[in-house]
Amino acid sequence: MCGIVGLMIKRTSKRSQLGKWITPMIICMGDRGSDSAGLAVFIPIDDPSLKRFSLFSPQSSFNWINLEEALNKETSFKSTVSGLENHGQVISPMSPKDFEKWLNQRFPFIHLLSIGQSIEVYKDMGHPRDIADRYNFEKIDASHCVGHTRMATESAVSPAHAHPFTAGEDFCLVHNGSLSNPWSLRRKLEKKGINFETDNDTEAACRFLEWRMQEGQSLEAALQEAFVELDGFYTLLMATKNKIILVRDAFACKPAVVAETQDYVAIGSEFRSLAHLPGIENAKLFEPTPEEIYSWSV
Repeated sequence: MCGIVGLMIKRTSKRSQLGKWITPMIICMGDRGSDSAGLAVFIPIDDPSLKRFSLFSPQSSFNWINLEEALNKETSFKSTVSGLENHGQVISPMSPKDFEKWLNQRFPFIHLLSIGQSIEVYKDMGHPRDIADRYNFEKIDASHCVGHTRMATESAVSPAHAHPFTAGEDFCLVHNGSLSNPWSLRRKLEKKGINFETDNDTEAACRFLEWRMQEGQSLEAALQEAFVELDGFYTLLMATKNKIILVRDAFACKPAVVAETQDYVAIGSEFRSLAHLPGIENAKLFEPTPEEIYSWSV
């Protein structure tokens, strides 16, 4: 079944509320998916020479200080590492290619969740309530985020198979639905040198869109091609460092509702996930139409 949520704060003065507002949304959607959950948040780095890398360790007791010491000792770059439970965040001037190479050689069991200037990703197994508490979602201060609660209908239940999925830099996607042609998409993309990390159908959609953007298309143009290439049922919610974008398939089988006020844009699979938001009684509420691209910019 699965549930999706998204929130963009329009007023800079309200961004400190993002964590408090998104946490009940993702917990509520635990009824639609209780085996795993994830959240991608966007917090820009002021220095354009730095990158942010989100990491996941299968060892809950992993010492992130050791990773920071090794990174600074073994490379010529000054990097900082912070850890919360089995998730780590690295801020570094290293190129993504160099960082990935070092990480694979030095800590091959650590999974790289996301790369970019703004994106931070948290995802894990368990009920969304426990995950929100484990990673202090209520304290998040950011401009926008997208989240997902999963009830697996295909592929394994694991942190790697949980959403959001990422590709490239500062891009992520969450998905409610089921694609019927992920393997044909995968074969097409692998021939172009694009690597996959899981057998989840959502990853095929994510990497297809990133491929089109790498070829020079905007995300909106890539989605127009996706309407033709993706076969199945889907509501897709995507985020970049300055946008949230929502689409539904031609049949709009999977639910979605949008609430917009002067303070925020909120998206959920069901209205009840939005009911706690301030000013919801006066919000512009609507159900997105099929194959329409809805985009909101920071």
